[in-house]
Amino acid sequence: MEGLDELRNKINKIDGEMIELFQQRMNVVSKVAEYKEKNHMEILDENREKDVIKVQLENIRHRPMANEIEIFLRDVMSISKSLQKKKIRGLYNKDNISKIKTYNSSCRVGFQGILASFSHEALINYFGDKVKTVGFDNFKDVFQALENGNIDYGVLPIENSSTGGISEVYDLLEKHKFYIVGEKCIKVNHNLIGIEGASIQDIKEVYSHSQAFMQCSRFLERHKEWRLIPYFNTARSAEYVKKENNKSRASIASKKAAEFYGLNILEENINYNSDNYTRFIIIGRNMEYDKKYDKISILVTLPHKSGSLYNILKFFWQNNLNMTKIESRPMINRPWQYFFYIDFCGNIMEKGTKNAMEGIERESSYFKLLGNYKGDDLS
Repeated sequence: MEGLDELRNKINKIDGEMIELFQQRMNVVSKVAEYKEKNHMEILDENREKDVIKVQLENIRHRPMANEIEIFLRDVMSISKSLQKKKIRGLYNKDNISKIKTYNSSCRVGFQGILASFSHEALINYFGDKVKTVGFDNFKDVFQALENGNIDYGVLPIENSSTGGISEVYDLLEKHKFYIVGEKCIKVNHNLIGIEGASIQDIKEVYSHSQAFMQCSRFLERHKEWRLIPYFNTARSAEYVKKENNKSRASIASKKAAEFYGLNILEENINYNSDNYTRFIIIGRNMEYDKKYDKISILVTLPHKSGSLYNILKFFWQNNLNMTKIESRPMINRPWQYFFYIDFCGNIMEKGTKNAMEGIERESSYFKLLGNYKGDDLS
């Protein structure tokens, strides 16, 4: 008969082999997590879990231990799901967060547009005039430049108080692994501008960004004979009209753009909402933290079942947090399923906020912290 020490040595040897196999399994689990994150798949796959347990139970040699083996498999899978969550969602550790930075001449900031655009105005208002600025034609170009390390931050419009969210920017936030580190709200007054000597009666074509057309829709309805031509942005449209030097072409842009490009204002303040604001976000490669930060943005997907939205919204009420925005965007290749972008007031290091986020994370199929930053209060 084997002695106790000999039996314990055998257990120690088996445990070592199990640990080695366990680590191998967890390495594969990490790769599964990366795949699921990339393809926005749910962490829990109940059918897969049932199939694995069924196959393994059919293959076991010692039937009397089937119950214990099933418990073992379920525990391993529970650990695997926990690791996947940490891999995908592990965002509360201060070690992963940078302190707020100062901005100087070595800081490079990208924006969509050119000088005298609203995006450029938001950039200067947030960073000051010491930073290096880089203009890009498209929103995606700003994200790509940040990803390539060509800029340190990007400034992008995310929503307008008259026309709502800017879907392309939301979709790019979902696609890229960047953080919102700040925001700036700019009052937007649109003007119809043309070359010197032009009048409204001369106008046949109007150039501007599609958002500007929507924000000035009531004015434009009175001039249905005009051809509306979407352009990169408001300032670029003003630059184009100046370059063309044609009385029949006008732009919708700011007074600053009119002054900058030497154009005349044919009709001022043509946006239908006199309190027309655009909210711009500042994005960076790293999340930044400061105890004064009071706004959080998250992205979640929810199980496709009754009550799933309620199950996450209840955490705001339970922790006395004010949700300021919720916006849905369709998921590519998954009909009638949506991402939810949520803004709410809070600081990630406060107990109530952490409780809410952990609860939301637990109830979500997919969770992504987009950033904790200082909100721009208009009041």
